Amino acid sequence: MDTAATTKNDPYASLRIPEFNYYLIIRFALVFALTMQFTIVEWKVYALSHDPFTLGLIGLAEVIPAVLLAPFAGHLVDKREKRGMLLICVVAYIVIGSGLFMLTWDRAVHGFSTQLVLNCIYTLVFLGGIVRAFVSPSNFSMLALLVPRPLYANASTWSSSAWQIGGMAGPALGGLFIHWFGVHWAMLLVVAIFLAPLYSLLKIKPKPILYKSQGEGFVDGLTKGMRFVWNTKVVLNAMALDMFAVLFGGATAMLPAFATDVLHAGSLEFGFLRASVAVGSLATMFILAYRPLVHKPGIKLLAAVFGFGLCIIVFGLSKNFYLSLLALLISGMLDGISVIIRQTILQLKTPDDMRGRVASVSSMFVGSSNELGAFESGFMARLMGLVPSVVFGGCVTLGVVITTYIISPAMRKLDLKS
Repeated sequence: MDTAATTKNDPYASLRIPEFNYYLIIRFALVFALTMQFTIVEWKVYALSHDPFTLGLIGLAEVIPAVLLAPFAGHLVDKREKRGMLLICVVAYIVIGSGLFMLTWDRAVHGFSTQLVLNCIYTLVFLGGIVRAFVSPSNFSMLALLVPRPLYANASTWSSSAWQIGGMAGPALGGLFIHWFGVHWAMLLVVAIFLAPLYSLLKIKPKPILYKSQGEGFVDGLTKGMRFVWNTKVVLNAMALDMFAVLFGGATAMLPAFATDVLHAGSLEFGFLRASVAVGSLATMFILAYRPLVHKPGIKLLAAVFGFGLCIIVFGLSKNFYLSLLALLISGMLDGISVIIRQTILQLKTPDDMRGRVASVSSMFVGSSNELGAFESGFMARLMGLVPSVVFGGCVTLGVVITTYIISPAMRKLDLKS
């Protein structure tokens, strides 16, 4: 690697590494295709059921295998070549996307009951959760094999930016394509987009396996990542804070219901609402590429998550489309701070031979909390009503931040300069 690229004050340092640019394409294309797919599935499921609880079941179907398989997936990823693992996962996503494409084709499901179509969709989402259990640790582990250690923070910023661009474009275009072409043809585009990471992976050379067993047993190997996270309090606290914030403060799962029943908007406005969180987060990512969070990042993280909770409360109470859009936009900007700090903590604190397992624990804490949050939102919407459930979740998020501030001196004193 070019040692000149390690200059700390160069915001484009990691972008000067060719394979890292292919990695960014993989990050972007995967989340772009998956968020577009999830948006289309959400719209289709709600159109079939008209029940917010079914939106929560989508998240539950994905999170069950993602959580249950996470320890095994992380252990396997650490022992295997990362590029090859990602290739298998992308091919699996293409197969699953093709199945969803068929399920959204009226001619293909002619004669199927609505419940049967829903069950088939949930099954494919469940299979996607299995794949996701391996994608997250493979992605996280590969980044550290592409850039030198001094560039981990810079690379994490650009990696998160690529993820947020995909997360912004996927829902927005998903809503637009539903509006322009219909659900069926929009799903076909998802399948085509998966070809981009497939091509990019072929441009990256296989990477060395850094796993060191040191005579450890199978169970020890599986649980080593969990023990590392538990013993590294700043990592544990960052994961827990983000997990509870997303779990109780996530409102995006209920957006089809909010767009339709509260804001009385259509698929186009739904796409804008779905994308607004990622737009705000993306803006933060670009700012932080030039102005890294090195001064009291722990306090800034807590403040950002507290502001995120306030935005969710405003969104839940709003009946105006533009106010709801603004609340989600600002929540995304604040969430971007959380993402950057958490990813930098993980890259700097995790030993090279444990990256897959630690990333799997992170996916259990943080990544899966999106889907658990979707289920929680759907369940609470049925129990309390749509608007009260979102406001309640925002209030719980505020409580989590206050509690973390009180009990976690490691978070208050967090330093990312090393």
